[in-house]
Amino acid sequence: MSDQNEPDPLDSFEEIIEAETQRDPDLAVIEAGSRTLRTQGGPPDADVPARPEDPEVDKALREVEAELATRWGETKLEPSVSRIAALMDVLGEPQRSYPSIHITGTNGKTSTARMIEALLGAFELRTGRYTSPHVQSITERISLDGAPIAAERFVETYRDIKPYVEMVDAQQEYRLSFFEVLTGMAYAAFADAPVDVAVVEVGMGGSWDATNVIDGDVAVVTPIDLDHTDRLGSTPGEIAAEKAGVIKQGATVILAQQPVDAAQVLLKRAVEVDATVAREGLEFGVLDRQVAVGGQLLTLRGLGGEYTEVYLPLHGAHQAHNAAVALAAVEAFFGVGAQRAEPLDVDTVRKAFAAVASPGRLEVVRRSPTVVLDAAHNPAGARAVAEAIGEAFQFSRLIGVVGASGDKNVRGLLEAFEPVFAEIVVTQNSSHRAMDADELAAIAVEIFGDERVQVEPRLPDALEEAITLAEEEGEFAGGGVLVTGSVITVGEARLLLGRG
Repeated sequence: MSDQNEPDPLDSFEEIIEAETQRDPDLAVIEAGSRTLRTQGGPPDADVPARPEDPEVDKALREVEAELATRWGETKLEPSVSRIAALMDVLGEPQRSYPSIHITGTNGKTSTARMIEALLGAFELRTGRYTSPHVQSITERISLDGAPIAAERFVETYRDIKPYVEMVDAQQEYRLSFFEVLTGMAYAAFADAPVDVAVVEVGMGGSWDATNVIDGDVAVVTPIDLDHTDRLGSTPGEIAAEKAGVIKQGATVILAQQPVDAAQVLLKRAVEVDATVAREGLEFGVLDRQVAVGGQLLTLRGLGGEYTEVYLPLHGAHQAHNAAVALAAVEAFFGVGAQRAEPLDVDTVRKAFAAVASPGRLEVVRRSPTVVLDAAHNPAGARAVAEAIGEAFQFSRLIGVVGASGDKNVRGLLEAFEPVFAEIVVTQNSSHRAMDADELAAIAVEIFGDERVQVEPRLPDALEEAITLAEEEGEFAGGGVLVTGSVITVGEARLLLGRG
């Protein structure tokens, strides 16, 4: 029981932020919240690292983050791989020292990458995984042996390549971007480890994405839908033309179910480069799925046969499809269906999938009432989550907390969630890209009606309000909260709720 004389921790929230004047303001906000919000969730998730405990390491990591922050952010792009290619050249082409699996698509890339990584690790291969964006810590983006790279190693890798980065900067019209430097770091870290195989998720698109200086032995295309339309195209077919750039000469292509125009573009590219294609629903797929405690039980058809009784501790039909894609990708990497006919060892496959985690993807971070986080940020992702949360949780009343980026299809996102949210609390995260809460509220009112919309510009207040609304149902009535709209919103909420 807390001391009655103890001040309300929320009262000190602003004071803590003000005291952090020498630090990154966004980090100060979310870390202050993590120490003050009353609704603590539980033990930290080891897969999402917290700040380093060693003050010197923490200081060094902050210095690296500050230097990276001076570069173009991930939303400012110059469509070219010339700079990253130049960096790879001066580094001695580290990305050529290991085979790779390259993943593109609109939704499901990170979860699929994590599943592929788990499968490869279960078969005793040393893995490197590069994904983006991160949920909480920048070190999440580069993983070795299934775990985020240590902060010390992250700093060392940056310092090792920094002179070469500056050399390339001096030679190019534009400096290397934030994402390009991180990509160089990942490829260098994988070579230094060394890894047996790299699992690489594109940042955006395909052809001119910084990751596309690898020649993936296996190219994976998760479902394509409309996102980043200002840069990639206004139809799935146009977007697929850009993403098809990851399909290289003689590779094996694993295609998730696609819109017809996207599939046509991808298949045409495969023919042009003599790539072998495996399509979900034809060569592989989900044969059966049943809701289970904490996830689902699957029967998958792979390139080498059936895999029964596969437990996946993730919710939703979309994650089952991601699992089928991941399994086919790993089978293709091992030559199943081509060089060898027999399937992978089913017990090893089961063990791998049972250990999969994907932070910020229908992740439960608090109970009574249940608070779920999901990083859905476009209409297709929101539709998948809306369907999955109804299947997996069966809340009697669900309150939404939504903070979105201003460059996204926010209306489409909210329309997808409208059938499942009893009420919505609109807010904004600390990113400069965040849509203003009042602007977001105006759109929400048009979709939900004035009675169902509340506005709390500060995320801690939004979480408090949503939890209070969910608790109005009573302790055993089954009210819940879903925090969504942006990876940044989810990451900050995760910290505020004590998960990291």
